[in-house]
Amino acid sequence: MDKYYEYPHTVGFEETNIVGNVYYVNYLRWQGRCREMFLKTHAPDIVADLQNDLKLFTLKVDCEFFAEITAFDELSIRMRLVELGQTQIEFGFDYVRLDPGGGETLVARGMQRVACMRGPNTRTVPTRVPEGLAAALEPYMLAGAGLR
Repeated sequence: MDKYYEYPHTVGFEETNIVGNVYYVNYLRWQGRCREMFLKTHAPDIVADLQNDLKLFTLKVDCEFFAEITAFDELSIRMRLVELGQTQIEFGFDYVRLDPGGGETLVARGMQRVACMRGPNTRTVPTRVPEGLAAALEPYMLAGAGLR
């Protein structure tokens, strides 16, 4: 089984619409939050670098839904490394509802492509994925994924 980084989340009312379904944008927010918590936990040197001139630009996000979730559902957002390029990273996300009886249901699947950039906001240029970030992500590489 592939190893993944797990971000636990309990759905709140503010994340749902009037009929109780989770707003689409929250799935994308949870991807970002999962990525941030990974950096905090596994790559704190990158967090410090982000306060200097490293930027992680999100180039593309996607999410496909398989089942509805509602307020107070317990989720596990599971992040894996799909591709590690010279300047870009692609993450895969599984959104799993943790059922009270111990079962799990895959409710959505998403992806995110990120580019590493450096420089002031007006003149950023692509830069190599920092070695510390690549090393932190390596254990979470999806089986069959690749390095470019």
